Amino acid sequence: MEIPWVAQYAESLDTCNQHADAVVPQLAEQQLFGIGVPQHLGGLGGTTGDAVEAIAEVARHSVTAAFVFWGHRSFIEYLLLSPNESLRERWLQKLLRGETAGATGLSNAIKFLSGIEHLQIQARNLTQDRWSLEGLLPWVTNLRPQGFVVAAVVARDDGQPPIVATLRHDQEGLQRTEDLALMGLRGSRTAAIHLRNVEIQREDLLHDNAQEFISRIRPSFLALQCGLSLGLADAALLAADRLSQGRGDLLTPRIHTFRNELAQHRSELLTGLDTGRFIREPQALFRLRIGLAEIVRQATQLELEASGGRAYLQKFNQDFSRRWRESAFIPLVTPSLVQLQGELQKFEPVS
Repeated sequence: MEIPWVAQYAESLDTCNQHADAVVPQLAEQQLFGIGVPQHLGGLGGTTGDAVEAIAEVARHSVTAAFVFWGHRSFIEYLLLSPNESLRERWLQKLLRGETAGATGLSNAIKFLSGIEHLQIQARNLTQDRWSLEGLLPWVTNLRPQGFVVAAVVARDDGQPPIVATLRHDQEGLQRTEDLALMGLRGSRTAAIHLRNVEIQREDLLHDNAQEFISRIRPSFLALQCGLSLGLADAALLAADRLSQGRGDLLTPRIHTFRNELAQHRSELLTGLDTGRFIREPQALFRLRIGLAEIVRQATQLELEASGGRAYLQKFNQDFSRRWRESAFIPLVTPSLVQLQGELQKFEPVS
């Protein structure tokens, strides 16, 4: 897969937002958003695993671009799995063409379902099919100023289960903040959203039961996210291998070990997606996500050791310094490694 634009602007995408608004159109031009989307819905066909591989390929060049890809493609996945056909008809083609940016604002919801946070958006019933929303989404990626649609889980004031709503950039009462001052990934258009008396209707819902819907979308949500680690680890290991060639380097056996581990994790991830294993055994996917994050850590460490002192000189190894910053983000992507480890404890037998 040739994505020269992403490779050309990888450093800029990490350090500033100069080229941020071009990411979605550039990925759309390559038809990447249609991978894993059925042909009868306007996509290219294939599987969710194919979409994971596409995100991984982008992440080999830029985790920022891959993070935007993940958020956008995750929203597309929500539409594919939602029972709301009219919502899918309203948004899918615009998302596939990159005319609108798709954002997954479910970080708070994932933490809520894990018992870590309360839902930060509240819904007040106006009628049976209309609600007024108040609250905050503190961290959402791919909020492209030219136009976005974001998913959010909302607590209801009538005691009914939380709902999964879609919100448009131009809705009255919705305010997007300036981009957050991140350490890296500055071109990802990550910001917060404040809601005040934002009205939605039933036709805006992805699902009327958040817990049921998130359980359904979680395998693809996490698997697509794993593409970030697959691509970043692969890039770092390739660089480490190249730097250690011809030197009889003691690092070579370790590099090969982690390349084999990465291949095994990739195979297990794609097979689990294809067979539906992660629906029955979500803990297996949690362990894969944790394992891939560890391979990323080891891979960037090996690239550092293979580079030696040159790695600390920006003019010699700018790609490494970017990958080092990118690797620091992998454990923090919601659900974070700490959250996943907490979830795994729930599956351990009580002695």
